Amino acid sequence: MNDEPKPGLAVNRGRRAALALGTAALAAPALVRAAGRPVLHAGDQKGGLRALLESADALKDLPYEIQWTEFPAAAPLAEALNAEAVDSGPIGDAPLIFALAQGVRIKAFAANRSDAYGTAVIVRGDSPIRDAAGLKGRSVATNRGSIGHYVTLRTLAAAGLKPSDVQFRFLTPPDAKLALVSGAVDAWATWEPYTAVAESVDGLRVLSNGRGLWSGLSYIAATDTALRDKRELLADFSQRVQRAQAWANGHMGEYAQVQARIIGIPVPAARLAFERRQTRYVPIDAAVIAEQQKAADFYLQAGLLPKRLDVEGTFTRL
Repeated sequence: MNDEPKPGLAVNRGRRAALALGTAALAAPALVRAAGRPVLHAGDQKGGLRALLESADALKDLPYEIQWTEFPAAAPLAEALNAEAVDSGPIGDAPLIFALAQGVRIKAFAANRSDAYGTAVIVRGDSPIRDAAGLKGRSVATNRGSIGHYVTLRTLAAAGLKPSDVQFRFLTPPDAKLALVSGAVDAWATWEPYTAVAESVDGLRVLSNGRGLWSGLSYIAATDTALRDKRELLADFSQRVQRAQAWANGHMGEYAQVQARIIGIPVPAARLAFERRQTRYVPIDAAVIAEQQKAADFYLQAGLLPKRLDVEGTFTRL
């Protein structure tokens, strides 16, 4: 089914030692301080949260420092959370489930919902594959446990196919895109803003999108340690993000300009990704928890979880 060894979020000994060294220096006192102010070590995916906050001028009068670390996808962000190299970060519902199943000690404290179209299975413009059934016997590149992986599995199931009917190649988004463009794989399963860039810049084609297959839920999660020691910082950060999202929804042009600059993509692609997602923050309520449980149960059925995960305990409210 795939060509990589069994998954595990434990970093290798050398990487863990390096991360542990940085973490140890950051661990005392409980509220890490830079120039006398607390520090929140914020992970980000493709600059999304940072672009959002900066475009909305939502970091004004910040009573603490934010040190950003950018990741190309959820898997390396989850590794950093596991090693406590960052305090928090944005993560989709499927990779959150996958990380928790691997023993990462984190909880989601904020939830948002987006239009699921941009989480998609993409093929080259000249590909002979015209529908999901055409994926049988083909190779698909994505991150293991990502929302792209999840949507691929749901796409296959909807077409009456099994996970074993395709060959998964587990690659980071940049490597997966390169593999697709070069013809090394037949399809690539990814998410925004990679999807928008693929369509508007690279001439790639959406074969299957997440509408009707994926909940559109994503979260901001934090380590148990950060939730214990930096809860007030995380609560303030969450409020700023949610206010910034509301601002951005009404100022798409301005937001797209800042996002494009920070993450290094063309402005039209940034605007397409944002306008299409229509992200809204939502309460962590029974409906959200039920949808998360449904996703976890699907991963169990697909053989990606060793046992059933009860998701209710993986949420917290600040």
